[in-house]
Amino acid sequence: MSDNVRTVLEVKDLDLSFHMKGRDVHAIRGVSFPLRENEILAIVGESGSGKSISAKTIMGILPENAQINTGEVIYHGRGSADPLKGDLLKHDFRWRQKNVNGTRIAMVFQDPMTSLNPVVRIGDQISMIIRSHENVSKQEAYSRGVDLLREVGITDPQRTMGQFPHQLSGGMRQRVVIAIALSCDPDILICDEPTTALDVTIQEKILRLIQKIQQARGLSVIFITHNMGVVSKIADFVAVMYAGKIVEIGTVVDMFYDPVHPYTWGLLCAVPDVNEKADELYTIPGTPPDLSKEIAGDPFAPRNPYALKKDLISEPPLFKISDTHYAATWLADENAPKVEKPKLLQEKIERMKQEGRAYVNS
Repeated sequence: MSDNVRTVLEVKDLDLSFHMKGRDVHAIRGVSFPLRENEILAIVGESGSGKSISAKTIMGILPENAQINTGEVIYHGRGSADPLKGDLLKHDFRWRQKNVNGTRIAMVFQDPMTSLNPVVRIGDQISMIIRSHENVSKQEAYSRGVDLLREVGITDPQRTMGQFPHQLSGGMRQRVVIAIALSCDPDILICDEPTTALDVTIQEKILRLIQKIQQARGLSVIFITHNMGVVSKIADFVAVMYAGKIVEIGTVVDMFYDPVHPYTWGLLCAVPDVNEKADELYTIPGTPPDLSKEIAGDPFAPRNPYALKKDLISEPPLFKISDTHYAATWLADENAPKVEKPKLLQEKIERMKQEGRAYVNS
């Protein structure tokens, strides 16, 4: 990156496979990205692209059939003398659970009902997490739990502390899960599609809550989603994943105003827009590749109407578009023919620019 914002976490050349029914599924293929201080990085892509597996690798919560082939997950710590800084992959799960998970890096999962114990009261669940990491009394842990529930926007936190998960709405449960994730004051928060199971109105409130907490606490956030509309509202940086690789990464302005990869074009074209006059919603043709088979060339080539002959032979590297913007497509090669973005996308971008100018001038 071109500025001096501190990097708090780096994933470097991560390569991971799953052994399933006598075959190896190459789920992550050389993923690298930085997470910077006080910023939100959105990782976006279709189901099966490797978003959640990348996050679970950072947390060290992979299933037994996972095999990390290469790579590093470098935590830069809270300063040069921090004893916990270094490659997290060198440590086993127990060490990470004791020293990193919760206290340095915390995670919010998609479905709050799978994160909460249905037979334990909310207050006991929050207090248990706090006391498992810190030497505090039950009374102090309970008091902090009340404060956390208040911080995440629960209006009657003391009453909620005495309730069971089934007594709360979906939005309330997700707020509780966020409170638990914040309970030991982490530096990094990973949100794995935290709004997918919620209705649209509640989704908006949870997104605003995450932004508010991120800014108030100075958190670095990895936000995983398949929804480009959500990305536009919350992200500072965006990484687009396809077939286990990052195919484009840049600032949110780069990705929405000047996307380069045809897969990113497809994702943006597929975002519903009330101003469009088309009779049908746009969809990306075809299906993702089978990652248990060797991929020749660019894995997106069979679905890419702009594919070049070279796409069928050789997988493209990440080309530098600017100091903040990189894309893995042969269209970014200086020798590639000039290809215009789809007309539908050009119209979307122009509308976004007009809306941006109107907002600035209002």
